[in-house]
Amino acid sequence: MHRVNWHECVSSCKLLGMSHLEFTTDPFGGVTTVTEALPDSLEHFVPLLQDSLSHWASHGYRLAWLKVPIAKSEFIPQAVAAGFVFHHAEEGYVMLTRRLVEGAFVPINASHTIGAGAVVINEARELLVVVEKYHAKDRPNFYKMPGGMLNPGEHLIEGAMREVLEETGIRTRFESVACFRHQHGNLFGKSNIYFVCRLAPLSTEITLDPDEIAEARWMPVDEYLSSEHIHVFNKHIVRTAIDYKGNVPIVLEGYKAELAMMEIFTST
Repeated sequence: MHRVNWHECVSSCKLLGMSHLEFTTDPFGGVTTVTEALPDSLEHFVPLLQDSLSHWASHGYRLAWLKVPIAKSEFIPQAVAAGFVFHHAEEGYVMLTRRLVEGAFVPINASHTIGAGAVVINEARELLVVVEKYHAKDRPNFYKMPGGMLNPGEHLIEGAMREVLEETGIRTRFESVACFRHQHGNLFGKSNIYFVCRLAPLSTEITLDPDEIAEARWMPVDEYLSSEHIHVFNKHIVRTAIDYKGNVPIVLEGYKAELAMMEIFTST
């Protein structure tokens, strides 16, 4: 580990006219360091962090957030030594936090992943189904609806239609949200919410994704519902999509929110 000369650090920071890290505040008594304003060197960072902690505590702040970009990852051990703990990480940074007041509330990291699948039934009452590659050997007849995880910033409608197109090559039109499932202990220990949408097909020729899908076909609905190889949950959501209109997207008059930032669904 790089050794820090504290006397040189303090002298250098004084010469630069710096007394603490630049930060913003939030309505909950917290402070967040400005990532772009973090010093370039470890020698400058360490004393500024110590002075900042004293400054924040003396001014009554309750919680400190420190976002360290990967380019400055050498700051992380020093922050941990100063009492910070990991909160979450993304591709380009690590977010750390430190309570300035005992018992201060720390919001949890994202606890759920979101997925979307689709019930797609054509005019011949055939259901679009797939067998995923990782099921192909041990469960070759395990037909399910196409679907997968939503991308960051992606709407539910867009995600469901994209997954169907990517896995099967079928273009679709959104009709409704048929149902959703909430499950714990999923990928990376996160909980998962999986929405099932009813989509209408706009094309018929299947072009499967060879990287993910071993088989894709149009299967008669009655055959699907009577098959002993189909999971009870999958059968239930197909029946639900057929028997109920589901929830549709609406624009709520007077709700001042950008449509690009949210979707609202309600029953018909």
